[in-house]
Amino acid sequence: MPVKHLLNIEQLTSAEIESIFHHASVLKKERGQPQSHLSGQTWALIFSKSSTRTRVSFEVGIRELGGNVMFLNSNDIQLGRGEPIKDTARVLGRMIHGAVIRTYAQQDVVDFATYSDIPTINALTDDEHPCQILTDIFTYQEKRGSIVGKVVTFVGDAACNVPISWIFAAAKLGFELRLAAPKKYQPDPALLKRAGGHVVCTEDLASAARGADLLYTDVWISMGKEAESAQRCHELASYQINEDLVKLANPDALVMHCLPAYRGKEITESTFEAHAKTIFDQAENRLHVQKGIIAWLMG
Repeated sequence: MPVKHLLNIEQLTSAEIESIFHHASVLKKERGQPQSHLSGQTWALIFSKSSTRTRVSFEVGIRELGGNVMFLNSNDIQLGRGEPIKDTARVLGRMIHGAVIRTYAQQDVVDFATYSDIPTINALTDDEHPCQILTDIFTYQEKRGSIVGKVVTFVGDAACNVPISWIFAAAKLGFELRLAAPKKYQPDPALLKRAGGHVVCTEDLASAARGADLLYTDVWISMGKEAESAQRCHELASYQINEDLVKLANPDALVMHCLPAYRGKEITESTFEAHAKTIFDQAENRLHVQKGIIAWLMG
């Protein structure tokens, strides 16, 4: 059987997404019971970008599935000194059984998967954040049922990895995605055409929120964009989830944030706290969905 990877949402089928959700649901219910999906295996977390939720959830998840785990940042291995990713991949592929990679360039994850010939998971690149968006949809469906036919509104920088994964998910799972952002923070039209699906880009925040089933935001300043901090804060200042915006959405709409949250910027303190239960259920589900991803890869 060919080795399976999770490199992005774009290449997943709707059936594969549903299979991941099924595994996640079962493993969440069975948490605490011994699992042997990774018995005798050692997986590596290879992180060039720092993390709280991604690192902890994958370390715990791999151990709960019966595996061993090692954490490697760019200073721990020769990648930090310029070794080509394909050489690192060919070495590690002979020693470990799977890899979780959090880095900048999508091509590095693709090349690692190609040359290592072991299951490889994209835990975030500049192009996509598939584990996060799978978790978000899983969380929505736990609380409100099928996302098919629903309206998801993303507020903020709509040209970064999180909304791009939402764009591809919309086409796979049949929901409407509205991206509320200034023109310069909207995704490339060529990407939207490639993804297909029902995606609306607008600068009109109120129209994007009206009748939404899910309001979603992320930080205005992604990792690697720190030099643009002042400019981004100024240009995105009005693209905030607050009490007035929530009132425009459906009465039972969920509010989500993939964390970390900067209260007073992309979301107000009061709005965040009013929806904290959903947001931290969402954070917890990173563990369960990532276990579901690994179980799917091993199937």
